[in-house]
Amino acid sequence: MTALCVLALGYVVWTVNPEETNSAGFLLFYLSLFLSLIGLTSIIGFLIRFVFLKRELAVNKVLAAFRQSFLFSGFIAAMLFLQSRSLLSWLNAVILIIGLSALEFFLLNYGRSSVIASPASAGRSNLTDEES
Repeated sequence: MTALCVLALGYVVWTVNPEETNSAGFLLFYLSLFLSLIGLTSIIGFLIRFVFLKRELAVNKVLAAFRQSFLFSGFIAAMLFLQSRSLLSWLNAVILIIGLSALEFFLLNYGRSSVIASPASAGRSNLTDEES
């Protein structure tokens, strides 16, 4: 899917003229850029985690890589969109970084709270009185 998204991005860049297109052309550009970046950065993030974090489960590596690549890709696409509208300033960049950092911390804590709750229920037996 990443290769298809990169090909779609290349096609949009090659065929869409930014001076003559309407909002659909820009939407296709930002969407294909966003999806391409998600795929590429999640693959790179997983490979880095695979090499350096050998004791962690592969599922956890994939989830972390995808979550962070989603946020990073959103950051890049938002920054490019703001730049195209001449709205990019250091203050907007800092606000965007703070917002995405808060979202990352929320997602980390939300994931931990569901993991913390599951060991309590793991101690319970799923057998009924008749089966035991």
